[in-house]
Amino acid sequence: MITIAIPKGSLEAQTLLLFKQADLEIKKADREYNPRIEDPRIERVKILRPQEIPEYVEKGYFDAGITGKDWIEERGADVVEVADLSYSKTAEKEGSVKIVLAVQADRAGIKAAKDIKPQSKISTEYPRLTKSFFDRLGIPVQIFFSYGATEAKDMMDGIVELTETGETLRKNNWRIIDTILESSTKLIANKDSWRDAEKRREIEEIRTLLSGVIEARGKVLLSMNVAEDKLKEVVSVLPAMKRPTISQLYDSDNNQRRYYAVETVVSKREVNILIPKLKSMGAEDIIEIDITKIVR
Repeated sequence: MITIAIPKGSLEAQTLLLFKQADLEIKKADREYNPRIEDPRIERVKILRPQEIPEYVEKGYFDAGITGKDWIEERGADVVEVADLSYSKTAEKEGSVKIVLAVQADRAGIKAAKDIKPQSKISTEYPRLTKSFFDRLGIPVQIFFSYGATEAKDMMDGIVELTETGETLRKNNWRIIDTILESSTKLIANKDSWRDAEKRREIEEIRTLLSGVIEARGKVLLSMNVAEDKLKEVVSVLPAMKRPTISQLYDSDNNQRRYYAVETVVSKREVNILIPKLKSMGAEDIIEIDITKIVR
């Protein structure tokens, strides 16, 4: 059995949703930080700040954990990155977030990081990443650790902050001039646990379930019946992960017209355009079905 740490804070709600959709529902008991998952592979679950999880997993307090790439890099944690789960705090949005360098919008003459003057004051929750970034540029700076609300530190020459859209920074008069790191949510494992055959199998099975949910998001299954003389035309417009699944309907020859059942996975964004088009091309009995997991 394995132990796993999940992130508290901005990622918590979406992590709980992900596990629930993966049929690994995290049930909170009276003590909020010690929930449980009723699964024979998982011995213990702990809710911790994502900043702490990489180090705790590295040191073996947990076999696995979920945290951001940014905190793995900031902590310099020596862990196995098992899967990129590509979800964020805003609903089920895919993609990455960025750690950026920003200056006040009215600062003239600063268009990129190389324009930052030596000994400038930089506020950030990521002192390790910030120092490494400026060391590579050969620019010595003064780094001030930020205990949250970094965008409020307008007394600084610049800030290094995590952002999804940059909107909060713009609202607070900050202008992004460089990207230090692109980050996404990761499933990580302790190296000793990964070398243990039984624990590795359990971690990989959990990865399969979580990744299957991520893969299925934004996709639906379309099922339809198509007459043989319309089949080639209909299939020509169908997207699919590989190829559509096609099978002849039982006893369809008795109606003097052979029919086939066609199934394919499509993007939810396309379906409102695709269904009327398929109907006009001769597809019948079209069914749209939500997908909970896709396991490749």
